Amino acid sequence: MPVENQSVESGPVGSRSVGSGSVGSGSVGSGSVGSGSVENESPANPNTSPANEPKLNLAVLVGSVREGRFAPVVARWFAELAEQDGRFTVEVIDLAEEPLPLALPPVPPAVDPEMPRPAQMAELTRRIAAADAYVVLTPEYNRSFPASLKAAIDWYYTEWAAKPIGFVGYSGATGGVLAIEQLRQIFGELHAHTVRDYVSFPRYYELFDADGTLKDPTGPARDAQALLDQLHWWGALLHTARHENPYAGTAH
Repeated sequence: MPVENQSVESGPVGSRSVGSGSVGSGSVGSGSVGSGSVENESPANPNTSPANEPKLNLAVLVGSVREGRFAPVVARWFAELAEQDGRFTVEVIDLAEEPLPLALPPVPPAVDPEMPRPAQMAELTRRIAAADAYVVLTPEYNRSFPASLKAAIDWYYTEWAAKPIGFVGYSGATGGVLAIEQLRQIFGELHAHTVRDYVSFPRYYELFDADGTLKDPTGPARDAQALLDQLHWWGALLHTARHENPYAGTAH
């Protein structure tokens, strides 16, 4: 599997030739791999939504735009599991396919939530605002996350508020955990709720076959299910709360 140079902390990154070049935006642990799973962290949920319970909109935000990135492989794996879960309508938002300016506006959205955004961001804005829950997929570059992901976060404010957010990380030795912990602090400032469990792929380049197939999916699939359970519990609760009593915390 070809690799690209990356920081010592993060390890090499697999080439885009693994799997296909991009995720394709739109609907779609514990163990040896590592995870933040904790037993009994969230109430058990069936893996299908009752007929009278609408599915939650889950946005999978792919944070890497780096040439030769491995992110599409991990994103496809997670999005397929989320679709199979049955409780979510899954939409992949790949920042590499979005016209996202890195230069932020002079007035931040925390000050003016209705600030005008560039016209080319209209579809991205709609998709982020429509989500009931998010999974942020991040690599780890020099003990942190990509600038592209920070820009995507900072262009919005109220869109994140009172919604649950989970994480899938990958890198060298740490599996993206250092990037995930920084992201928790940022989303807390934006009034989002980050769930406890996450999925981590340390030395991911040893865990996937050349065609992008996970060699041993048992641990990661278990961790992903724990993450989805928590996202659904919080997502359903906060969806109802936002509609019955709109969140006012961002007004202060």
